[in-house]
Amino acid sequence: MRNGNSSVNPLRNPRGVVVKAALLVKNRDIDLCVGGLVPFTTIDFPGHLAAVIFLRGCSWKCLYCQNPHLQQNTKVPDDAIPWKLVEDFLSQRQGKLDGIVFSGGDPLLTPQLKAVVERVHSFGFFVALHTGGILPEHFAEVLPSLDWVGFDVKTIFEDYSTVTQIPDSGLAAEQSLDLLVKSGIPFEVRTSAHPSFLPSEKLLQLANSLVKKEVNAFALQRIRDMQGEYVPEFYDIPFIQKLQSLFKEFTVR
Repeated sequence: MRNGNSSVNPLRNPRGVVVKAALLVKNRDIDLCVGGLVPFTTIDFPGHLAAVIFLRGCSWKCLYCQNPHLQQNTKVPDDAIPWKLVEDFLSQRQGKLDGIVFSGGDPLLTPQLKAVVERVHSFGFFVALHTGGILPEHFAEVLPSLDWVGFDVKTIFEDYSTVTQIPDSGLAAEQSLDLLVKSGIPFEVRTSAHPSFLPSEKLLQLANSLVKKEVNAFALQRIRDMQGEYVPEFYDIPFIQKLQSLFKEFTVR
């Protein structure tokens, strides 16, 4: 169903353990560095039993990034694993999983992303993408091949550089979100937030701007520290209820 927003099923199991070995993808004209693999998840692709493939590379330097080790993609890791082993994994999961998620980093910085997505489709899997919309032109190319998108919005678009430390990053993100809304592909917008850097009034401003863009599904994500624990303090319940009233689908994770 391509209705432009996500249909989010209840969460059932926690995220699996990330396989830390990096993978080097080589298949025909594909040469791709993969930074990790979650072999099973029920929370990263709504309505699907899936695995997550993490792609290296992100030029944004968000201070609360949970995967800073995936930001660099200039070197092939010493523990690189051939793409054949990734395909072996995919073939072994046929009939057990129905979806594969590309996450990162930001997968849009992978030039071969569309080719890899189509290769995964050839195994019979649905494909989802987690992205912040870092490259709108590449996003436009890949979008028709996707079945669902988890789109990260950092803050109001005018303030993006305060989070990403990159000028004009908000312009790229907004352009990508507009492409996504127009595409008709199911999606969810999610924002990782904490009152210390995204005050209630600014988060409400962001939420209202998303509503104007006809975003129906929104997730407010609590920030974790490097040990995986939630950072103390959060928005109060009346404020969260106000946010919830704005969207057809709303969740806090």
